[in-house]
Order: sequence, then structure tokens, then C-alpha cells
Amino acid sequence: MKPREVRTTKKSKPCLTCDPCGIQLFIRGPAGIEEFHRLLEGSMRADVLSRLQEMEQRYRLNCPECGCQFWIEPRLIKTSVFDGSLQGFRCPQKNCRGIVKWERSS
Repeated sequence: MKPREVRTTKKSKPCLTCDPCGIQLFIRGPAGIEEFHRLLEGSMRADVLSRLQEMEQRYRLNCPECGCQFWIEPRLIKTSVFDGSLQGFRCPQKNCRGIVKWERSS
């Protein structure tokens, strides 16, 4: 969650290094480099904390039964047995049968 310096490789391609864990991320291909630059421009316009708050509002749910807060995960998806449509997300708490209904945002 800390900002990282965007470095450039010998072939003038962008790369990132996470110093604490040693992971390196190399951005390759013209389309990838162009998309990376677009993401950088977007991050400069909107601060990270406001973007994280927006993500939390969309993807962190509250169980209507037990009040547990949880993040959306594929394993929690509840679908209709009739047509396979998305019904909502099951609460991950053991012995709770709560379902948070999924409402499309317009």
C-alpha cells in the first residue's frame, strides 16, 4: 500500500520493485505499457484512500442475519438453481445462513 518508484529497464520499459518482499513487476508490450501509463495518470487524479473507500462500499458486505462484515469472494456466490442467475453472497460465518442480495448499481 506504499507508493513505489516506477523505474525503467535497459530497454526503456517501466518496472516496479517492492523492496520489502523483493517482487519485481515488468510491464511489457505496447498495449500493456500504454494501459500502465493510463493507470498512473488516473492514480494521480484520484487519491488512493478515496479509491479504497469506494471499493469497500462496493465489495465489502454486511450479513443481514449476523451482522458480519465480509469481502466478496467467488466461493461465497449464491446462484439460482433455476436459471443460474446471481442471487447474492452467502455469509462466511459458520452456522449462519444469511444471504446478502446483490443489487445492480446503475
